[in-house]
Amino acid sequence: MSVALLAALAGGAGGEAGRQAWAGLSSLVRRPFRRQDDNSDTPAVSSGEAERARLTESPGDTARAQALSTALAVRAALDAEFHAGLQRWRDMAEPLDTGNVQNVITGGSKGPVIQGRDFSGININTPPPGAASPGSHRTEQ
Repeated sequence: MSVALLAALAGGAGGEAGRQAWAGLSSLVRRPFRRQDDNSDTPAVSSGEAERARLTESPGDTARAQALSTALAVRAALDAEFHAGLQRWRDMAEPLDTGNVQNVITGGSKGPVIQGRDFSGININTPPPGAASPGSHRTEQ
């Protein structure tokens, strides 16, 4: 389970779709834990609810996101019904994963193209090298 996705959704990323995805995961972890084996010697395993609640309190804490990811993976390994539900949830939430960027240009472009994610400290209106800046006058020699 993507730690970045869990942290992003806990922090409200993805708008309404993200809120719905987080609510769906919350609902999933609240379902009763159905272990494949009822062996009393098996150590207690978290349902994931406590880890989900802690991540909700502090969505930027990657250790909490990792703890939730681990709890979900362990529960999925022990509970086939949960595993199937988690896989369906992951398939639905995967497009919201803010850790991946895919940039595609089709049909060509008619000017500069900037592709990426999380831009900061740039000025899109900067003239190309050698061009006159706005408000200045270039003289030909």
